[in-house]
Amino acid sequence: MFKAWLLAAALITAPFAAGAAGTDIAFAGLKTDTTLPVQVSADQLSVSQADGTAVFTGHVVVTQGAMTLQAASVQVEYAKDQKSIARMLAKGDVKMVAGGEAASAQSADYAPETGILILQGDVLLTQGSSAIAGQTLTISLKTGLGTMEGRVTTTFTPAQPKKN
Repeated sequence: MFKAWLLAAALITAPFAAGAAGTDIAFAGLKTDTTLPVQVSADQLSVSQADGTAVFTGHVVVTQGAMTLQAASVQVEYAKDQKSIARMLAKGDVKMVAGGEAASAQSADYAPETGILILQGDVLLTQGSSAIAGQTLTISLKTGLGTMEGRVTTTFTPAQPKKN
């Protein structure tokens, strides 16, 4: 009964739209154009031609459109054609901002071609004064739809009535 009430309250008062299982979520702010260029800046870059990777370390900032990701290190795996990015793996105090939403985690795994982003380890997503936390957030940056897993907790701030 309490679970049903909580889900109903979440659907009414929160900017996060929960699905029937309570884990499917719509994140309008985390939707981005995945065809835009990816820009990376860091203190240091190490490249390995042997395995087609580049490792950025120290104050790494990755941007794509309106999305910004920061981490201690980011490993970039290039596609077989060596012209596009197949995967980016960020580790260490990962923070992401897009639109009015922000997320933090221990690591992030992003595939630019598919637009799939997986945040893992003490994931916290905030939108305004509302927040949702769990261990893994898998989200499509193309659609803005995602799933939070692993002991999901959330804080909702109900809209305050207007005073006349």
